[in-house]
Amino acid sequence: MSANCCHHCEPEDGGPAYRRALWAVLAINAAMFAVEIGAGLMSGSASLQADALDFLGDAANYGISLFVVGMALRYRAMAAVAKGATMAVFGLWVLGVTGWHLWHQTLPQAMTMGAVGLTALAANGASFAILWRYRSGDANMRSAWICTRNDVLGNIAVLAAAAGVFGTGTGWPDAVVAAIMAALALQGAWIVLRQARGELRLSPAPVAAE
Repeated sequence: MSANCCHHCEPEDGGPAYRRALWAVLAINAAMFAVEIGAGLMSGSASLQADALDFLGDAANYGISLFVVGMALRYRAMAAVAKGATMAVFGLWVLGVTGWHLWHQTLPQAMTMGAVGLTALAANGASFAILWRYRSGDANMRSAWICTRNDVLGNIAVLAAAAGVFGTGTGWPDAVVAAIMAALALQGAWIVLRQARGELRLSPAPVAAE
């Protein structure tokens, strides 16, 4: 009930409040990418590296969202298509990285994974709260929220992987979590692309004047 009321009370493009929300989560994601990519490479964790690149992809996606805010529905839907495709590429890339770490039997540093995972969870929890009111908007808005939702779930999974690596002394928990994160990215991409395609059908391309 409250979500529907929120959706109808907001302008179609989210208004200035949506722009401020996007700037806030863009800054959070850019900062966390810098922190997590270094930690992921240092610790040899596939799930941390995957999460770091997810932060980078999300920062780029929020930038795209800011660019198309206020444009016609067709252009916002086209931006959502680009973001959905990016999410799909991220998912496939993570699967490749996971396979590489399994082949080389990498043993990540569990303590680093846990510490950075907690920091990332706090950052994504803040982004999740900021974007919560826009979860039922158009495909462009929804894609931003889905990215953040996946990030929160991914961070919880990274913490579980850290505990698993610490408890088992193997890299399998890290690889399993990285694969789950890839599946989340692919599932989110499907949702965004499906809604964006529907919005594109509802807003045909403008006909050039003769």
